Amino acid sequence: MPQILAADGSIAGTYSVQGRNVEGQIYDGVATVAQDDSFVNFEWRIGTQVINGAGSIDGKVVTVDWGSEFPVVYVVMANRSLHGTWADGLALDRLTPQ
Repeated sequence: MPQILAADGSIAGTYSVQGRNVEGQIYDGVATVAQDDSFVNFEWRIGTQVINGAGSIDGKVVTVDWGSEFPVVYVVMANRSLHGTWADGLALDRLTPQ
C-alpha cells in the first residue's frame, strides 16, 4: 500500500493533472512539485499554458498561491494524490503521482 508521503515526508514529484474549471470545462496536464521543508513550489502545464505557484504544506493540507484571488487548496490523500479546489471552491483539481 502506498504511503501518504514519500519516506522523507515530501510530496515532491511529477503528477498527472485532471480538473474542472468554473465554467465546467474539463482539463488535463502535468504538474511538477518541488518541496523544501514545509514550503512548496508548483508548476502546472495545462495545454500550452504554464502556471506557477508557491505555498506551504501543513499536515495533509497544501495551500498554493498562484496569483489568483483564491489559492488552490489540496488535501494529500492516502494514495499520495492531491485533491483540491480553486476559485473559492468552485473549480476542482486532482493531481495523481506519475
